[in-house]
Amino acid sequence: MYVFVDPLCPECWALEPYIKKLSIEYGRFFTVRPIVSGHINTLNRDQFDKPKRLRDIWEKTAKRTGMSCDGDLWIDNPVTSPWLASIAIKAAELQGKKAGRQFLRKIQEEAFLNKQNISDESVLLKCAERANLDTAEFQSDLYSSSAKKAFQCDLKLTQEMEVDYIPTIVFFNQMVEEQGIKVSGLYPYEIYVRVLQEILRIHPIPSEKPSLEDFLAHYNIVGSKEISVVYDWSQAQTEKEMKKLQLKQIVERIPVKYGSFWKYIGKR
Repeated sequence: MYVFVDPLCPECWALEPYIKKLSIEYGRFFTVRPIVSGHINTLNRDQFDKPKRLRDIWEKTAKRTGMSCDGDLWIDNPVTSPWLASIAIKAAELQGKKAGRQFLRKIQEEAFLNKQNISDESVLLKCAERANLDTAEFQSDLYSSSAKKAFQCDLKLTQEMEVDYIPTIVFFNQMVEEQGIKVSGLYPYEIYVRVLQEILRIHPIPSEKPSLEDFLAHYNIVGSKEISVVYDWSQAQTEKEMKKLQLKQIVERIPVKYGSFWKYIGKR
C-alpha cells in the first residue's frame, strides 16, 4: 500500500484513523509505504493571502473529519520551509521504515495539535527524540544527500503513478502483474476494505482488535476519532470509555481545538 502524503496536508491527517484500522484488521496482508509528495509546492504560491486561506482549509477539515488541526498555526507560527519537513521524514526513514512512520506521526502531531513550525530544526529534533530515533544520526542525515535523494525518488514516483491529489492510496498485489488500484481523497472505511478485497481476490476475515489499553499503549497519542473508527464506537461511547481510563490515570486528555486527543501514561 503506497500512501501518498504531505506532512502539512490536513486530509492526510484525517486519513490516519482508517490507516490504523486497516493495519489492525488486515495488516497481515500488506505493508504501508508512505510516499512524501511534492504538493507542498502549492503552499509557496499566493504568499499574500496564504496564511488566512490555509487556516480556513485546516479549520474546515478539522470540523468535517473530527481530527483536530489548529489552523491558527498559519497565523501564529507559520511553517517557513515545508520541503525541510519532507526531507526530515526521509532522513528518519534511513533508520528504518518503522522509524520513518513514527517520525511522520510525531511531526503531524506537532503541526496539527501543537501549532509548531515543523521546518524548525529544534522541533524536528524533538520529534526525532519522541519517535525514539538516534537523534545524532538523524541530525547528520537531515542535510545529507541520501535524504534529499530519497525525497527526489518519492517525487518521481508521485509523477510516475500520476498522483495529482493528496492523500492518495495505491494498492498493489505483488503476486499479480497488473495495474494497482488508486484511491484519491478521503472515503468511508468500507471503500478501502473493498479495494483490498479486490486486490487480494479473497474476502479476508479481519483480525481481532487489541484491547483499548493495548491500542493506546502502542500508539501513545490518539484522537477520539481514531478510537471511534477502530472500535466502531459512537463519539459518546468513546468519550465514556476514555473517561474511565482517565479516572484510573491511565490516560490524560490533551487540550486541542477540536474533539479530543489522549496520551497514554500507563498503568500506575
